[in-house]
Amino acid sequence: MRRSTLRAAVAVVTAGITLTACGSSDGGSGGGGGGGGDAATATSAEDFGGMDALVKAAQKEGELNVIALPPSWANYEEMLKTFSDKYKIKINSANPDGSSQDEVTAVTSQKGQSRAPDVLDLGTSFAKQAAAQKLLAPYEVATWGDIPDNQKDPDSLWYNDYGGFISIGCNASVVKKCPTSFEALLDPQYKGQVALNGNPTQAAAAFSGVWAASLANGGSLDDIGPGIDFFKKVKDAGNFNPVEVTPATVQNGETPLAIDWDYVNAGLTKTLAADNVDWQVNVPTDGLFGSFYSQAINKFAPHPAAARLWEEFLYSDDGQNIWLKGLSRPVRLDAMTKAGTADEAAVKALPAVDGEVEFPDDDQQSAAQKVVADRWNAEMSG
Repeated sequence: MRRSTLRAAVAVVTAGITLTACGSSDGGSGGGGGGGGDAATATSAEDFGGMDALVKAAQKEGELNVIALPPSWANYEEMLKTFSDKYKIKINSANPDGSSQDEVTAVTSQKGQSRAPDVLDLGTSFAKQAAAQKLLAPYEVATWGDIPDNQKDPDSLWYNDYGGFISIGCNASVVKKCPTSFEALLDPQYKGQVALNGNPTQAAAAFSGVWAASLANGGSLDDIGPGIDFFKKVKDAGNFNPVEVTPATVQNGETPLAIDWDYVNAGLTKTLAADNVDWQVNVPTDGLFGSFYSQAINKFAPHPAAARLWEEFLYSDDGQNIWLKGLSRPVRLDAMTKAGTADEAAVKALPAVDGEVEFPDDDQQSAAQKVVADRWNAEMSG
């Protein structure tokens, strides 16, 4: 599937827990907005002359390029279709199973090309990397005030969108007893069954899975090493499965146990049930780790107006509720709950989580990534 590290910073109501989280004129086609400005340098809808003018400018461009958005991920299938139908804009989806690093690489390698991604949905650490490389365009959506300050870049280059918790998905049609803890994954009954969503040196879900395992094995936000030690034990026990988790590998039985975000795992339940697969999801009792992903606009977006309209839609009540229905926790959930605009049924359907959660700061993330980069491939290969 995809992804890289994130963090959280706002309180959002969940089932059983409060989750406390973590342009340039030379870019794009620069379609003019209603306010007479350049779409590639617009920092809000007001720069176009308002939302109606932004919509008009985006529809004139007619297309939007997205990248690394699997349809099953956080209800993106509905998100993409609803946006396209609502605004009559064609969406070109590239590399849906790509990682956050793939997204950043595409921005640089496809700069100046019509196929370059307009928008990015990636781990916060990768968003910061792209910002440092001056690859992102500043933009503030209409609901900017609902996004807590510690969940967005002060220069509006990136902003958190949705989050969740690391979980263990289990094909109960194949596995006799579904594990509810990391410790249980060492049991011989799970031989060749324990898989991650990607390589933790490149994908957020996998990286966060290692960090969750660290918390379950005496580690901390300052020490991700025990997580690597744990997966080395899983590998030595013959239980580690190097196949990258995707909906297809879950469906065909290649990855009976999938360590992934709770909203990704839970999102497969209904689909798999149609194929007579009993898919169960448990947030591990011994390694509670949660975080958010981030949105950003490519500074060199070939469709700069459509890119900005996409962000407006994502952070509207409609867009946030679509993510919520995908069993993820949207960044505006707290504000929407207070305003009475959150989908109550979707809130009640969120995977149950119970416990206290802490999130890594920037220094801890950087340190953890270096440890994983230095150790993972060397110790887990072969």
